[in-house]
Amino acid sequence: MDQKKELDQDQIISIVPFLRDLPQESAKKAAINLVTRLHPADRVIVLENDWGGAVYFILDGWLKIRTYNSGGKEVTLNIIGNGEIFGEMAVIDEIPRSTDVITLTETKVCSIPSQDFLHLLNTEPQAGIQLSRLIAKRLRQLNRRLCARESDSLARIVDTLLFLAQGQGKKEGDALIIPNLPHRELSSISGLARETVTRSLIKLEKKRLIKRELKNLIILDEQGLEKLIS
Repeated sequence: MDQKKELDQDQIISIVPFLRDLPQESAKKAAINLVTRLHPADRVIVLENDWGGAVYFILDGWLKIRTYNSGGKEVTLNIIGNGEIFGEMAVIDEIPRSTDVITLTETKVCSIPSQDFLHLLNTEPQAGIQLSRLIAKRLRQLNRRLCARESDSLARIVDTLLFLAQGQGKKEGDALIIPNLPHRELSSISGLARETVTRSLIKLEKKRLIKRELKNLIILDEQGLEKLIS
């Protein structure tokens, strides 16, 4: 599918699990008010402390969710891709946004006005269930990443790659494909020094567990990576 072409409602619904798993009538009603935009890489979509005027769904591409620690250092909290939802927290609790969201690659997103999203939650029980599942998934991911902080550096970068791949990796035969992100992004999300990330990736390539190309990082042996953190 050429993502530069406009997607129709059915295509958007099929990409976004939150919409796809709703009753068909509710999903189509929600999709009526969606606005789709294509953004280049390194474009800020959401700014910390802004008020939440919309909720967003990723149709194609990758974004990072970032904040800053007390020392002013950038911290990547998450990296999200196709089908993911973001911006819902500020809409639900009606306080300013707590993070920035920035594109890592060219990214197509669609947005739904906050009042329409809240109406969907208030009128469609399945939407509330979908949102609860999303929150539970993110909590499990956070717990896993916190536990990984006690591991050695190689296990931590492996866990980061698997976290990205299992969430948004594209299956191609026995391989999983994720973007070949800059080492500074992998450093921020894993909590490792950039030099350590580089050394770890070289080790994994030598073990033939991954392969790096210009735009993609290919996980050749998912089970082999899992063994390094088990």
